[in-house]
Amino acid sequence: MITILSFKSILAILATLIIAFIISIFIPGIERKYIHGRIQQRIGPPLFSPGLMAPIKFFFKENLKPNSPLPKLYKSLPVISFIVIFLILLFIIPQFYIYGSLASVIAIVGLLKVEEIAYVLMGSLSKSVMSTGMSFPDKIKGAKHLNVKSSFIEDISSSRALRLIIFGSFPLYLALFVPVSTVGSVYLSDILSYQISHGPILFSVSGIIGAIVFFIGYMILLNEYPFAILKTKADVIEGPYMEYSSKYRAINYINRGFLIFVLGSLFSLMFLGYPSNIFSWKFIINVLVALIFPVLMAILSAFSPIFTNKQFYPVILVSSIFGVLAILLGLLI
Repeated sequence: MITILSFKSILAILATLIIAFIISIFIPGIERKYIHGRIQQRIGPPLFSPGLMAPIKFFFKENLKPNSPLPKLYKSLPVISFIVIFLILLFIIPQFYIYGSLASVIAIVGLLKVEEIAYVLMGSLSKSVMSTGMSFPDKIKGAKHLNVKSSFIEDISSSRALRLIIFGSFPLYLALFVPVSTVGSVYLSDILSYQISHGPILFSVSGIIGAIVFFIGYMILLNEYPFAILKTKADVIEGPYMEYSSKYRAINYINRGFLIFVLGSLFSLMFLGYPSNIFSWKFIINVLVALIFPVLMAILSAFSPIFTNKQFYPVILVSSIFGVLAILLGLLI
């Protein structure tokens, strides 16, 4: 039997999605102007520039045909990422909890994995440099490069994105299962109900450890310093989405702010019991958490170097161990 949402529930979901998206537009500007700008003692860009004006500008840029074996899939990846982020926010809105299997931690983790896989495909499907195909090795007459493997800059990003999926995302996913171990259920409705009755999971030993692990995973998933392994000078900083232009680059800009907000909202639900619901006063707390997280991230990243692999992997290992510890402590409550 298919459950049908009431008109009020549909209105609440639509209003929450729209307000959340509007707020997410301001997050890159807050991050760049009021945090990085102040710390680095510069004016910084206008508040609307990174999250609103930059995407609008790119929407009107000329669209270039990428040199890719699957150009349509390559171009669609930013759109797929946006849809995935949109669905994560949709599933954590309380009015959607009647669809139990979708409104669960398992579904959220699966969608986040799809978002991560998009980075790997972005790098592996681009075979150009600044949208211009270049032969490597040099194939002009007289140039001999026997048994040399051809490669492209984005291949480097793709391999780093794969390492990020295999290792880097462990802390975030382990942290998401701390409330699951405490409540004994993977369903978001049960996690919310438990915190309404017993108080926020954050105010427990397992919750505190889980929150720290979540924040580390949050920064890793957003590819922010010091965990910005997707962006290096070797591939002109932009990493796997270097070759995107026009509206596809605009969508990439929008995706980052939207993902920042959604991850903050997810933490608010999982550890505080304050869901994304425009019809509840708790939505204010949800928004504040979603705004505080990027502020803390911006402060930390402004003072952080870029981790090398020798620094990155031990942090992942230690964070994962603490994540497992938090899960075990949650089981003992």
